[in-house]
Amino acid sequence: MIQKASVGRTLFQVCNHAFLIVLSIVCIMPLVHVLAVSFSSSSAVTAGFVQFWPVDFTLKSYAYVWHKKEFTASLLVSVQRVVLGTALGMLLTIVSAYPLSKEVRAFRWRTYYVWYFVVTMLIGSGLIPWYITIKNVGLIDSIWALVLPGAVNVFNVVLLLNFFRGLPKELEEAAFIDGAGHWRTMWQIYVPLSAPSLATITLFTVVGHWNSWFDGLILMNSPAHYPLQSYLRTVVIDMDSMLRSTQDLTELAEISDRTSKAAQIFVGTLPILLVYPFLQRYFIKGMTLGSVKE
Repeated sequence: MIQKASVGRTLFQVCNHAFLIVLSIVCIMPLVHVLAVSFSSSSAVTAGFVQFWPVDFTLKSYAYVWHKKEFTASLLVSVQRVVLGTALGMLLTIVSAYPLSKEVRAFRWRTYYVWYFVVTMLIGSGLIPWYITIKNVGLIDSIWALVLPGAVNVFNVVLLLNFFRGLPKELEEAAFIDGAGHWRTMWQIYVPLSAPSLATITLFTVVGHWNSWFDGLILMNSPAHYPLQSYLRTVVIDMDSMLRSTQDLTELAEISDRTSKAAQIFVGTLPILLVYPFLQRYFIKGMTLGSVKE
């Protein structure tokens, strides 16, 4: 029998939905403003006419960004970093989480290895030892300096091993009876059944690599090797001197430092905005499945 919701429950749901709607609007307003600035003329932006809708619509800022070599070079570095970092990170996460998900009687040293991983989450080596280690192995100013130091994310390993532990043990036993080994069992049984958790970890990894900017500033000696977010950091802080030196009076009315920055920031945000909706349906499921056992 379906019971009618009480007045207090209805009031709570209305207030809760209203609060979440207002919070969502507040969060998205800065991005809408940046988008409006990027599509507006320089004169309208300078005069303060642009809020959340473009004024004197123009694509000149995006045309300028597209032909800017520094931006396209950093964009390619970020794409390369995301592809390599995600592939390597997911591979290492899977092969680390599978043995750690076993019982102590099946993997004698499991507890010690788990604590070894967990301690790295609690205690960090510090920035200087981290930099010296990367320098001594010859990774400075290379794409691998952005990929290898964070290849194994302990939080992702813990998340995936808990998911593995929640899978029925009978599946593994049946695979062993049929003659499958650990490698085949992992790739043909555990990995396909872990799609929600793997999608969540993939999203974490992609966003982490794409949004990372500090390591690019520290580990890259040449600005030509900066990933996109490190390059955008320099763009936001410093004035676009190249734009000023190559701009004529006709372009000055349509392109300015603010409109070019807005266009570059929005292009840098766009890939994550396009990827996230496809992985969102796995996000909550991947975070909760396997965390509570019956």
